[in-house]
Amino acid sequence: MTATVPAAPAAPAAPAATVSRPRLLRGLPWLVARQHRATALGVLAAAAVGCALLVQQRFALAGLLDRAGWPAKEVPQPVVGGSLHGYLTLGLSALPVALAVFVGAPLISGDQEQGTAQLVTTQSVTRRQWLLAKLTWCYSLALLAAVPLGLLHTWYWEPHRSLMPHEWIEGAVFDSTGPMLPAFALFLTAVGVTVGLLTRRVFVAMTATFALALAVEMAWDRVRTELAPSRMFTYPLDTDLPARLSEAYELDRWVGSADGRLYGWGSCAEETEAASEACLREKGIVNDVIEYLGYDQMPAMQWTGAGILLGGTVLLTAFVVVRVGRRPL
Repeated sequence: MTATVPAAPAAPAAPAATVSRPRLLRGLPWLVARQHRATALGVLAAAAVGCALLVQQRFALAGLLDRAGWPAKEVPQPVVGGSLHGYLTLGLSALPVALAVFVGAPLISGDQEQGTAQLVTTQSVTRRQWLLAKLTWCYSLALLAAVPLGLLHTWYWEPHRSLMPHEWIEGAVFDSTGPMLPAFALFLTAVGVTVGLLTRRVFVAMTATFALALAVEMAWDRVRTELAPSRMFTYPLDTDLPARLSEAYELDRWVGSADGRLYGWGSCAEETEAASEACLREKGIVNDVIEYLGYDQMPAMQWTGAGILLGGTVLLTAFVVVRVGRRPL
């Protein structure tokens, strides 16, 4: 009789391998990005809308000018100045302040107020590691919003600047084209981070940052015209300024004699024309003299201004890093 050998029990099936999706960020950077994802989505969505509007305005303006035959034919100036253009200009000017108030100010003060900073730094993460992850996220977000907007605004404004309502030296143009918009965004964001660290309360930090950002912009209006040496130009009295200086920004004006002596613009403003003529002959005044900044100086002025603002950003960031490393949060 043949015995039947029982079959060996089947081995348990191996669990299916879990395939995890690769992450762009891991560890602390991922935690920080997840913590602030709502803020990041809001800022990037606003920046995307601004970029789309700038592109739409550029093509709309180009079509309008093509139909009008510009530049072969003159068009009424300024061509651009409607409500949408005004909103765009206002939004670009407000972007650095908004980043400072809504991104920079709550960055550290929010964690301090809610106790998140103390909780995170009692784990295997040092205070400086936590801070560097927060600052990297904050500054990256500011650049992601400001760089494309600054580039597109330059692309929109520069070819049609003579048809725009703002001069190149005004803050609405100078501070939101070229490298200035990213530099301003970084600097004011660093101001907000610093204020938040010192005040430790979100509402106080946001309010103080808003007031300080407005003060910085008001002070910058005075600094802007000092970013390049002024030029002097002399031309015959009572004649038109040469066309090549049509885009020059006039700082001051005098009248001058043939030997180079300068007098105030109203030096010979007498009650009668005859008296004025006699004054001009007595003083030997034969020239108009202006002090100005040329449009060709704009790029150098912007890079100089951006360098100053980036230097301020580095100083404020260094202060924050040193303070967090030395004092408990």
